[in-house]
Amino acid sequence: MAKSEKIVLAYSGGLDTSVILPWLKETYGYDVIAFAAELGQGDELAGIKKKALQSGAVKCVVKDLRQEFVQDYLWPLLKSGAVYEGGYLLGTSIARPLIAKHQVDVAHAEGATAVAHGATGKGNDQVRFELTYMALNPSLKIVAPWKDPKFKLTSREAAVDYAKKHKIPIDQTKKKIYSCDRNLWHLSHEGADLENPANEPKDNLFVISRPVSKTPDKPDYVKIGFDKGVPVKLNGKKTDGVELIETLNRLGGKHAIGQLDLVENRLVGMKSRGVYETPGGTILVTAHRILESLTLDRETAHYKQQLALKYADLVYYGQWFSPLRQALDAFVNVTQQNVTGEIKMKLFKGCCTPAGAKSPNTLYEADLASFKMGAEYDPVDAAGFIRLFGLPMKVAAAAGKKTKSVKPKVKKRPR
Repeated sequence: MAKSEKIVLAYSGGLDTSVILPWLKETYGYDVIAFAAELGQGDELAGIKKKALQSGAVKCVVKDLRQEFVQDYLWPLLKSGAVYEGGYLLGTSIARPLIAKHQVDVAHAEGATAVAHGATGKGNDQVRFELTYMALNPSLKIVAPWKDPKFKLTSREAAVDYAKKHKIPIDQTKKKIYSCDRNLWHLSHEGADLENPANEPKDNLFVISRPVSKTPDKPDYVKIGFDKGVPVKLNGKKTDGVELIETLNRLGGKHAIGQLDLVENRLVGMKSRGVYETPGGTILVTAHRILESLTLDRETAHYKQQLALKYADLVYYGQWFSPLRQALDAFVNVTQQNVTGEIKMKLFKGCCTPAGAKSPNTLYEADLASFKMGAEYDPVDAAGFIRLFGLPMKVAAAAGKKTKSVKPKVKKRPR
């Protein structure tokens, strides 16, 4: 009897991958190796090895990737300033390349010839996983069950039925069927009643943050210390990146910080509605932006804002392992050399606002910014500057008047 082919499945223990694992074995006879990444999703991985083996996996590999996630993915993302479509802080997007990277590593170690994921054929994650596989090992076969004609589970409800039939333990029911993704950076919610943008998110939807109506009536303050764009201190104490984010998640969640209800444009063409909880990330992104306002010159700051849009697209589109992203990181790292200092943030009723900022590299000069005139700024110089700066507009206006003053000749029609 021929030896079964090995395949490594990106396994979360959620609804999709719970049914895909036995389906791969049942449909194609694969020896399925389940790979789970610990990225700070709370207790979701409790008992995951037992569940994977009971579902038919020949092996389950679990890796704690939290430190790598923070240092090599979240901090570069934070320094870039990337935000997708004005609000989404890319929590799911930034995690997928890391999971896929280690999935490829497990495939190498186990002698597997194929990799698989549970992303649907309508979402962005299928692109993020598969582009990473292609970039890191194009010889691996990619199996995507949701796009396989043999995969008849065309909805999450059908997947629930399949799980019950095969006695696969799942937490989802047809009444509680949100698609959620959680890691250190955020928690996303999609599906069910959220598919209609007219429906307000229910208070019981939120998991890592409180509804605004249940937040304290007094604010909390937190100080974040940055070194070259990277958060390194919390309230004056040097703090590990994982602990720093976890602490800010708890504190921000208490005040409903970072809740976002967004209809976004997916890469595959349609719009989708998601509700996101990103308490710690929102605090850090806001604080970092404030510190940059003190330490970056105007031209660099404005150009960096333009590149941040492209950086966000690259992350959202799954192009993390692309030459362009690496090149943009080189630019970003240069811009961060002076982004050092401390930002005090006020957290209150869903709002995250600055309550003080200081940096040894600040470009803010109180004497220059003051309304009081002094020797360091001669207002007479401004008159000549404005005349020259406005000269093209003045010339255009004069030319326009000349054009308007010339009346076109109209030939009279014969009667």
